[in-house]
Amino acid sequence: MTDLKPHLIVIGNGMAGCRAVEEILVRDASRYRITIFGAEPRVNYNRIMLSPLLAGDKSFDDIVINDLAWYTDNAIDLVAGDPVVAIDRKIRTVTARSGRTESYDKLILATGSDPFIIPVPGRDLDGVVTFRDMDDVGAMLRAADAGGDAVVIGGGLLGLEAAHGLALRGMKVTVLHIMPTLMERQLDEAAAWLLKSELERRGQTILTGADTAEIHGHGKVEGVRLKDGREIPASIVVMAVGIRPNVTLARDAGLAIGRGIHVDDHMVTSDADILAVGECVEHNGLVYGLVAPLWDMCRSLADGLVASPSGYTGSVTSTKLKVSGIDVFSAGEFSGGEGCEDIVLRDAARGVYKRVIVKGDRLIGAVLYGDTQDGNWYFDLLRRQEDVAEIRDALIFGQAFAAGGGADANPNAAVAALPADAEICGCNGVSKGKVVTAIKGGACTLDAVRACTKASASCGSCTGLVEGLLAVTLGDAFEGERAAPTVCKCTSFTHEDVRRLILDKQLKAIPQVMQELHWTTPDGCSSCRPALNYYLLCAWPGEFVDDNQSRFVNERLHANIQKDGTYSVVPRMWGGVTNPTELRAIADVAEKYEARMLKVTGGQRLDIFGIKKEDLPAVWADLNAAGMVSGHAYAKALRTVKTCVGSEWCRFGTQDSTGLGIRIEQMTWGSFMPHKFKIAVSGCPRNCAEASIKDIGVICVDSGYELSIGGNGGIKLRGTDFLCKVATEQEALDYCAAFIQLYREEARYLDRTAPWAERVGLDYIRERIVDDAAGREALRARFLYSQSFMQDDPWAKRAAGEDYKLHQHLAEIRPLVTA
Repeated sequence: MTDLKPHLIVIGNGMAGCRAVEEILVRDASRYRITIFGAEPRVNYNRIMLSPLLAGDKSFDDIVINDLAWYTDNAIDLVAGDPVVAIDRKIRTVTARSGRTESYDKLILATGSDPFIIPVPGRDLDGVVTFRDMDDVGAMLRAADAGGDAVVIGGGLLGLEAAHGLALRGMKVTVLHIMPTLMERQLDEAAAWLLKSELERRGQTILTGADTAEIHGHGKVEGVRLKDGREIPASIVVMAVGIRPNVTLARDAGLAIGRGIHVDDHMVTSDADILAVGECVEHNGLVYGLVAPLWDMCRSLADGLVASPSGYTGSVTSTKLKVSGIDVFSAGEFSGGEGCEDIVLRDAARGVYKRVIVKGDRLIGAVLYGDTQDGNWYFDLLRRQEDVAEIRDALIFGQAFAAGGGADANPNAAVAALPADAEICGCNGVSKGKVVTAIKGGACTLDAVRACTKASASCGSCTGLVEGLLAVTLGDAFEGERAAPTVCKCTSFTHEDVRRLILDKQLKAIPQVMQELHWTTPDGCSSCRPALNYYLLCAWPGEFVDDNQSRFVNERLHANIQKDGTYSVVPRMWGGVTNPTELRAIADVAEKYEARMLKVTGGQRLDIFGIKKEDLPAVWADLNAAGMVSGHAYAKALRTVKTCVGSEWCRFGTQDSTGLGIRIEQMTWGSFMPHKFKIAVSGCPRNCAEASIKDIGVICVDSGYELSIGGNGGIKLRGTDFLCKVATEQEALDYCAAFIQLYREEARYLDRTAPWAERVGLDYIRERIVDDAAGREALRARFLYSQSFMQDDPWAKRAAGEDYKLHQHLAEIRPLVTA
């Protein structure tokens, strides 16, 4: 009777193939005679537990799913270590590598996926492995036993788990990831930064933006060379850059394939007698590289073969990182977009970051770091597409709080109900009673409460509670306005708060600032990211790496975009002085690249209009060849130093204003500032260079140099304030440097010197620059130190190929190979 049963053959003895068989057996154990072919000489084991196996937390027996007894008990013929190499659909047979041939009535393809090997020289060297099966783990364990350096190429889920295991085995591990952040498919920038920081704290070296050029060695791996020239020693290289559905058998058999094997809702391929399941399939244009969808697929497949078909409709996936002591969870969509709302909770003290994304009263995504206990609840809400409107305000606090009716509570009423000894500010140990006493004593603003009690003055997470106490205590008299504006709606901190805390807390990365200061959005916004980028560059010259994506488009492209989509280019002319060589180069560029206009600017420069984006690097290269650098006409930086001809040519000139202007510009060019910055040097009080409406104005007189600051010739005209008079050129240079650095360190981002000077007052600036000689020298020294890192011509870098994709049309940019 057994021989009369239809013969079901499964190609693939892995998690998908065996789970499909289990689902079939549950529905009708006697329906089929079953044979399973497997490429590995082993029983079915849990591949997602290879990471704990590598780390030493599990043994092979611990990760076995189906032991030999299971195959025997269910009369399954296991053909292990003998993979199928051919399918003949006409006579319905499969042939194994050994030559064994079996006929089938129904065939299930569960061939899984193959690791993607990046096509670099040296990829075939001994010591280059992937991380997909027990053989790979064995190779990695042998390498770990020998000790040495390991390089893992790929900072995704699998790569980080491999790196963790090798590190625990005593190897010195370097992770190379081509993208700017780790696990970019599962984590947003904030969570990825926390993860990178923790892995580095554990001793791993994490290199993002690292593009592998080659793997080198004599017969075996000795190291990896990056495209930027860096070399990392290695005795083993683990490739973990992605996977591709294994469709070789299906293609050779003539089945319909795309990225994977095409299947319908019942997992049936283009051949009615052949089904497919797992990572090898493509359903409705999607392929899945995670384990959860396999279970849904297997249920639908079994229903179709044995019971009434239920139909597979796709899967929502979630991700957890299997690295001991690091809790990471991700599910759904986290890129946001139109109609989406981010809800963010940060607890810097505990290293916790939570973000949920809501669209139309439905949860569409969640990213959790440090506290993932509500991950399953969020995933269930997401998968079921439940309406979260009623728990919207409590959603970020997790299931326990939301289920307890927290969303219905009046926040101010809840604050009012707190006892007097309730802790409001954990950082500074401030109770509700102390805050209320301060408010009743006249501290009627948030800043006043901070000054009196220190509540909300550190991490800022209790700002909402303090504002609630202000509202409850003062009633209608509390307007909720602060004397100083916050950086943006992402934070309750002012610009001054953020700058102070960056220094006090030694914060040196944008995600670190957002985490430590409890930003309420995952990645900030177009207002705060450029500001933070500037504040960090100013605070940590030579340490903080400029975040190009946090700059405005003109600064990213180092040219000014015009209304027709072309760009204008302004080369620097020191002090407004040029020469025939430079003029010929400008003329040649204008003709060669069909510039539509050459315009003399008010800052004594030549502006070349109508340059196409793709031509910018070549234009810069031609101008560089003539000795010209960027004029930074697009930047929050020094724009120009305007001069008159001074004593060398003018009969009224009292000093060499042109020479001084050139020296000032050579000292200050390339500096990054809160806003654009202009300087002028006039050779006499007739002021032909218009020094009285510049950020710094120098007017030469017979007895020295008169320095003025805070002028503006824009929409709101403002004349300069007289700062002081100095006797020598060197003093003029030193005072200019000190004033610029004071402005750089204390002004709010996008403040010109005029509003900043009005806010802090001329007396304060004189006290810092004129009266305090030691302080002035310290400011000057910090400015010159910063300039030692800033005076690199960005045009030269772009002309040499840096960030070349920014200057290409989208159609010319080849996408990365992904799986």
